[in-house]
Amino acid sequence: MMTDSSDVRNLYLRLQAEFSKVIVGKSEILKLMTVALLSDGHILLEGVPGVAKTLMAKAFSQSLSFSFKRIQFTPDMLPSDVMGTFVFNAKTQEFTFRRGPIFANVILADEINRATPKTQSSLLEAMQERQVTVEGYTEKLEEPFMVLATQNPVELEGTYALPESQLDRFMFRLMIDYPSHEEGVRILEYALKGTDIPDVAKIASRQEVLDAKELIRTSVHVEPDLLEYVVKIIEATRNEDAKIALGGSPKASVHLLNASRALAVLEGRDYIIPDDIKELAFPILNHRIMLKPQYVSEVGALESPFQYKVLNQLISDLVSTIEVPR
Repeated sequence: MMTDSSDVRNLYLRLQAEFSKVIVGKSEILKLMTVALLSDGHILLEGVPGVAKTLMAKAFSQSLSFSFKRIQFTPDMLPSDVMGTFVFNAKTQEFTFRRGPIFANVILADEINRATPKTQSSLLEAMQERQVTVEGYTEKLEEPFMVLATQNPVELEGTYALPESQLDRFMFRLMIDYPSHEEGVRILEYALKGTDIPDVAKIASRQEVLDAKELIRTSVHVEPDLLEYVVKIIEATRNEDAKIALGGSPKASVHLLNASRALAVLEGRDYIIPDDIKELAFPILNHRIMLKPQYVSEVGALESPFQYKVLNQLISDLVSTIEVPR
């Protein structure tokens, strides 16, 4: 049983040690993955081919001692391929429910934007309500439940853009960038040795994660003025009429608060500070903001990777205009 924030921080450091066996750098990505896991969030990993999106998701999942399923999304996939379906049992002469791969603690939804909107929408209920409904039959998903989805931001042929309602279910959208020069050299050194990818030890049990979530939910202090601060940041995205067509939703403010509580504990504190909120504002808001077409044309951010940079600056500027609580 976890007793204080130091236990959760120790869990995070163990995850970090295992993750670094497989992934060069990207410690910030791991931190945000851990934050999402401990605050009931889902993550959309976005990046060009070859930057190890799938490997990161698998390495993170394999360090957790609970069930994991990978779903490779394709255009011909049906909702029943994700959720499950009823099959006829000849012995009992009854229809029984056969569970789909969605019934796991961690789901890797690989190349999610290759599935049709109908299949993508099959994840909505599971991500929001932690349950699956098929033909009037509803079954709860086991906690914890987390979706790690990947998509390629530049390949458009054979893909279907995620609708706003789907994007809003994700706590974070994380852009996986190219490695630095030093990281690139280390990757080649590993390749030169010809060694296999090392096994990742399962070091975080389901109960440990559930205990950590409960500790974060009940033991992290939040000053009332920090609640005001969160709401003001989200409201600022809805008041930038010249640049933003769609701002952050109320769900964004809930995600920002919950993620900030988890981040505070990972940093060894049982209270939130404004820097926690500021650090998480961009990964929480970047996929919820829809820029106006004329602004996109004006700044030349027609493609997703360039929009990501424009959004980074825009959100940073908006956050800087909000008075920080003392």
